[in-house]
Amino acid sequence: MLPIVPPPILLSAYRQGLFPMAEARSDQDIFWVEPRERAIIPIGGFHCSRSLARTIRREVFTIRVDSDFAGTVLQCAAPRATGEDTWISGRIAASYQRLHEVGHAHSIECWQGGEMVGGVYGVAFDRVFCGESMFRRRRDASKVALAWLLALLERAGCELFDCQFMTGHLASLGAIPIPQSEYLERLGAARGDQRISLPQALAEVEAEAAAQSSPALSSSPGKLIAHFLTQTS
Repeated sequence: MLPIVPPPILLSAYRQGLFPMAEARSDQDIFWVEPRERAIIPIGGFHCSRSLARTIRREVFTIRVDSDFAGTVLQCAAPRATGEDTWISGRIAASYQRLHEVGHAHSIECWQGGEMVGGVYGVAFDRVFCGESMFRRRRDASKVALAWLLALLERAGCELFDCQFMTGHLASLGAIPIPQSEYLERLGAARGDQRISLPQALAEVEAEAAAQSSPALSSSPGKLIAHFLTQTS
């Protein structure tokens, strides 16, 4: 296998509005993509339906951050049920793993019965998060992971969530298309550090829920996130 793309090169590319892809999972070559139109979900603009909020509130899934980053990428890279191949090659996966090890790539995962059943991963730098891919093995698991991700990013101080290519599914969740030129402007405006990291944001929510919970008042991380999302969406 060809060597990984080093973290400094990956981060430099992302800061210029580029991201890597491969033609197929087995392809060792990487090409850089700069779409003419970019999809973003505005921070605070995630569309949380009543049914999704109910699933989050009931804590059908246990939410974890970075407990199995490599596994999340592996699941995202798996062939689709349609037989469609993936753009996440072994070389790209290894490059993201190294980026994760230096603190610039994260996964948010849905667990159920000791099994990871959904998740999303992406690249974090400055006050920007670039969502790369997501998967689900249970109904709504990827939606729940994305909802939690957007809520935690807002709490952390993120200003730009990039989801790269526009799809009907992403549009239903609040994504909007913008020209690449506008994306680059937003990218430049989001320089600087977030208030806290994604793992720290999850820890804050868990601590806040524990502090609010009492025999008279039942609270949970899921209830806090569902309330937050339905107030802001």
